[in-house]
Amino acid sequence: RLPVPKLEDTITRYLNAQKPLLNDDQFRKTEELAHAFEKGIGRELHEQLVAQDNQNKHTSYITGPWFDMYLKAREPVVLNFNAFMSFNPDPKPEYNDQLIRATNMTVSALRFMKTFRAGYLEPEVFHLNPEKSDTEIFKKIIRFVPSSVSWFGAYMVNAYPLDMSQYFRLFNSTRIPKLNKDELYTDEKAKHLLVLRNGNFYVFDVIDRDGNILKPSEIQAHMKYILSDNSPAPAFPLGYLTSENRDTWALLRKNLLENGNEEALQKVDSAMFCLSLDDFPVKDFVHLSHTMLHGDAANRWYDKSFNLIITKDGTAGVNFEHSWGDGVAVLRFQNEVFKDSTKTPAISPQSQPASVDSSRAVQKLDFKLNDALKAGITKAKQKFDATVESLSVNMIQFQEGGKELLKQKKVSPDAVAQLAFQMAFLRQYDQTVATYESCSTAAFKHGRTETIRPASVHTKKCSEAFVKELSRRSTEELQTLIVECSKYHGRLTKEAAMGQGFDRHLFSLRYLALSKGLALPDFYQDQAYARLNHNIISTSTLMSPAVQLGGFGPVVSDGFGVGYQVQDDWIGCNVSSYPARNGKEFLQCIYKSLEDIFNVLKGKKIGS
Repeated sequence: RLPVPKLEDTITRYLNAQKPLLNDDQFRKTEELAHAFEKGIGRELHEQLVAQDNQNKHTSYITGPWFDMYLKAREPVVLNFNAFMSFNPDPKPEYNDQLIRATNMTVSALRFMKTFRAGYLEPEVFHLNPEKSDTEIFKKIIRFVPSSVSWFGAYMVNAYPLDMSQYFRLFNSTRIPKLNKDELYTDEKAKHLLVLRNGNFYVFDVIDRDGNILKPSEIQAHMKYILSDNSPAPAFPLGYLTSENRDTWALLRKNLLENGNEEALQKVDSAMFCLSLDDFPVKDFVHLSHTMLHGDAANRWYDKSFNLIITKDGTAGVNFEHSWGDGVAVLRFQNEVFKDSTKTPAISPQSQPASVDSSRAVQKLDFKLNDALKAGITKAKQKFDATVESLSVNMIQFQEGGKELLKQKKVSPDAVAQLAFQMAFLRQYDQTVATYESCSTAAFKHGRTETIRPASVHTKKCSEAFVKELSRRSTEELQTLIVECSKYHGRLTKEAAMGQGFDRHLFSLRYLALSKGLALPDFYQDQAYARLNHNIISTSTLMSPAVQLGGFGPVVSDGFGVGYQVQDDWIGCNVSSYPARNGKEFLQCIYKSLEDIFNVLKGKKIGS
């Protein structure tokens, strides 16, 4: 179970995170408020939280508050919450054809779904010592150990089974807009797929009456039929509504239902998933990011648990809604779908589609729209287009080293990437700001995520040495500072993964106070608390053989959304921003910072 941290540990960690962001006077005030909270109302709330947690052993203390945080948020899901991960191309070029890849990936997704529902999906395990535990022999032995004690056997070899309770929401699921708080809806009986192309909606069954996957040649025939349908794009594309403010969308949805669209909406909501077929090829990585992060809202249904997006040239990616689950579940799905569709593809370029009557099997959904709905769609489109217009995406690949060299030098690759972000922001804006790094707590029952706070007194000191004091610092001193940052970041990462961060704990105490109708404690009204939770640099990393690139929008209007990966011999960064910040310049500063850090680690003297 996810532990509730000790209150005194949380307050200490909170103050450590505040220290680099505040001047001495501000810090003193924040410290006073924090200690008063710890001794007073905070202590009472903490004891109530622990008591509540002990009464709800079937779940974790963060589950309720975290679902509420997502489902009560009224901002549009696109750009604010939904993230994307794009697949690597199929290693066999001729398989990157839109029809072939759409068929193969759909069949692989259905194989994953069936394996999962039958209870045959291999457990998700985090191996700290893969040589011992990630072996056939260990898997064979552990299989025969009763589940009540098998976890102990896994712990003995440093293998940590991860929570998979989110996985069922991958399929047949949608976030439904409701006033004040949305709902998650899942209908596992539905057998059809939703396909969007050119703003038109199509559905067809992909599972037959006996529960088997439809023949791949038939799925191919139906996809081909949809791809060759030359119906014009609708004048009022419904997809735009899912990009709206949630209350606005909830009212429009009510109107849709009252206007005779209940059956069509039911088909959309209960579909296995949404397959979006785009009619253009991808030009470059920036275009790829825009396409997968938001694309054209006419051809997306952002409320589905995920949209599998495949462009004209067979480039594929997933855009996923975030309330139901986190990156780990989606990444596992993508890894399996990539592996299956490339190693054992259902069809080949030589495969012929089945000779079936697709015009009968495929149903094109028609929506009845009144004037209010048409006006609602038009307004949603204007807002969406304006927001997307203001979003910049930039990226770099740093080719002068990566994980291998950093491990040789005994520093944490993730710590170095995060240090480079801190150094870059200091170089560009001359300040240290609230920074967020996401860390999964799936090692615990119903764990979600915890925040790592990469901006520390160590990164601030090190960044200032590189940016402002280079001439006075020796290479050895700079190396020592990097190592200190790495050690501290390693500690924060370990704490967060073990459920020992401070963000979720403080969030839950605040949630508890408000749910009991108490006045918000002074601690939470401190400007410094608000500033720490206004995450100007929001970051997330992923590593996978299936994924080429991942990203998300800035979480605040004056922020950066930083998706990054540290590979063996290169480091990639994908940065999103709005006009308040210059993402291109930020990336140039990141590049310079990485260059300086690598040179120092190699023992080279660097010039300012």
